Amino acid sequence: MATTPIKQEYRLQNLSCASCAAKFEKNVKAIPEVQDAQVNFGASKITVIGAISVDQIEEAGAFDGIKVTQSAAKALENTTPFYRKKENVLAGISLLFVILGYLFAGMNGESSPLPISMFIIAILVGGVGIFKIGFRNLVRFEFDMKTLMTIAIIGAAIIGEWEEAAVVVFLFAVSEALEAYSMDKARQSIRQLMDIAPPTAIIKRAHGEHYHEVELPTEDIEIGDILIVKPGQKIAMDGIVISGLSAVNQAAITGESIPVNKTVNDEVFAGTLNEEGALEVRVTKRVEDTTIAKIIHLVEEAQAEKAPSQQFVDRFAKYYTPAIMVIAFLVAVIPPLIVGDWQHWIYQGLAVLVVGCPCALVVSTPVAIVTAIGNAARQGVLIKGGVHLEQLGHIEAVAFDKTGTLTKGQPAVTDIVTTENWSEDYVLQLVAAVEKQSQHPLAKAILNRLHDKKLSELIPTNFQSVTGKGAYATVDNQIIYVGSMKWATSLTSVDQNIESQVKNLQEQGKTVVAAVSNNQLIGLVAIADQLRHESKDVLNKLNALKVKHMVMLTGDAEPTAQAIATSLKMTDVRAGLLPEEKLKAIKDLRKQFGAVAMVGDGVNDAPALATANVGIAMGGAGTDAALETADIALMGDDLTKLPYTIGLSRKTLRIIKENIIFALVLKLIALLLVIPGWLTLWIAIFADMGATLLVVFNSLRLIRAKK
Repeated sequence: MATTPIKQEYRLQNLSCASCAAKFEKNVKAIPEVQDAQVNFGASKITVIGAISVDQIEEAGAFDGIKVTQSAAKALENTTPFYRKKENVLAGISLLFVILGYLFAGMNGESSPLPISMFIIAILVGGVGIFKIGFRNLVRFEFDMKTLMTIAIIGAAIIGEWEEAAVVVFLFAVSEALEAYSMDKARQSIRQLMDIAPPTAIIKRAHGEHYHEVELPTEDIEIGDILIVKPGQKIAMDGIVISGLSAVNQAAITGESIPVNKTVNDEVFAGTLNEEGALEVRVTKRVEDTTIAKIIHLVEEAQAEKAPSQQFVDRFAKYYTPAIMVIAFLVAVIPPLIVGDWQHWIYQGLAVLVVGCPCALVVSTPVAIVTAIGNAARQGVLIKGGVHLEQLGHIEAVAFDKTGTLTKGQPAVTDIVTTENWSEDYVLQLVAAVEKQSQHPLAKAILNRLHDKKLSELIPTNFQSVTGKGAYATVDNQIIYVGSMKWATSLTSVDQNIESQVKNLQEQGKTVVAAVSNNQLIGLVAIADQLRHESKDVLNKLNALKVKHMVMLTGDAEPTAQAIATSLKMTDVRAGLLPEEKLKAIKDLRKQFGAVAMVGDGVNDAPALATANVGIAMGGAGTDAALETADIALMGDDLTKLPYTIGLSRKTLRIIKENIIFALVLKLIALLLVIPGWLTLWIAIFADMGATLLVVFNSLRLIRAKK
């Protein structure tokens, strides 16, 4: 019987550049026991299918000093400070000898042995890592930037340009160090997520007839364990509150700035902060299944998925590097055949090699994507891939589900109308007494209103439910009938003024509950789903972002939908839609506008969410279905995150375009200097390094993007 291949994830340290990641992946795949391997450069992880050891993986990454740990580890410990990394120390020593070389050249002349020996030491010390990889690649005909640099530096030394070769080695080392530092900065968002949940927790477990408290690593905590959370502590596991009352700061998971009150039967998440009271929480998920663990996993997967622009850059770089080598060869050979001066034109050809390094192009997209997705995760928005981030930037139309998206999804009492001498409070008490026994969803809204007004509950007896009509019970020595207006008119006569008020309330999209006592209509209770207070502001912000069209797609009846749309000033409302009709509406919108986003709750809107270019789910923190079905999840059920996310995606697209233009234009300008013969190795390395640093720091602007 065939065995299932072993699949393992490992975290990586010292993964310095995108081309190094590609080479490392290739080396791991070449190990005989490995069936497949995939490096996630953004998350600094590798997934390996096959039974191999950490030592074998580290050996495959020895060329770049890559260190490996099991993915289950919380984070890589003992990270080497920037100033203590071997390659950076060597770059510093190289700089020292470059300075000595120039000092001795000033005293003894550039061609004397002492300054030349200083420059040679600078080249050997600073370039040892470059040369080892460059020579190995050269033998295998693998042409990455270190291969190009090796050829250029050796060529410069051969034609006697010692000082420039030494400076190029140092500047290239600085460029590599800064690229590694910036990528590490971009990855910090994942590290911050990993550090949110505490590694240990206090658990209350039965010991004979008594309970005792024990501190355990979260990996050892089981479903059903009772978690003790003291004031000021972070909650270590997902669970349900079984005792206590407290305000919990959920900003780390949902991005909510205001703490949420939690009491018995409320859900809490690992990584959130218990602010005031003590809580006892029954654990409902293992550590690897908690919401924060899922978020980390999905963010890392998102950063591994290549966006369309990155795929284009990768394809472009594949042909770009060989083209640069051909151009460099032609520059070094053809002009001297015509005008002579071989040394000058060989030097120009070497400079073309340096300026042609594809480094800036290769990092132009991934740093921006990684930074944007990490920033969004910190703001409570889970974007499940660079492709979705880019697509959101092209959105022309947004379709909204109504219930739970534009509205709160929780019915509430909006109006109480009474007849003759009946008071509003007494009618509410009578209706609530009957509804207390009912399973109808509107009953909760009536009871909530009773509690909000701090009115006492009356005791019902002889409760009876009448299917399709309502219910009745004896309350305060009278039989109270509560139900539909149609049922009420069959029990008693209703005057025209009441009928007019009912019609007016129904036109506003409200459900009307009638109450009858002793064959007399005593009052009406109007109930409606409440509009989110932020909905109107969100639509205004989307208009400001030049979203061309917004539409409401809902299964509710036309009057209810129109009432909500009127208050939001939405002109396109499609009501009474079944799930398959919502799907058809999305297809029609795509034909009309091109790129369409659908915003829903991630469960009953699944077909429409899947059909839209980008599916956006509300309330991902408590809904596994939302995390699984949508392309983007607004973790805190916060609609205000939608304009932020669209704005972030557009800013990311703009920065990626700027990066590609910066990288190509700087290199083109440098290459044009070949025509008058002005291109030097110094200018070449500054153009390459400048382009790389420009795109990296431009991308890191996304760290500061705020809601």
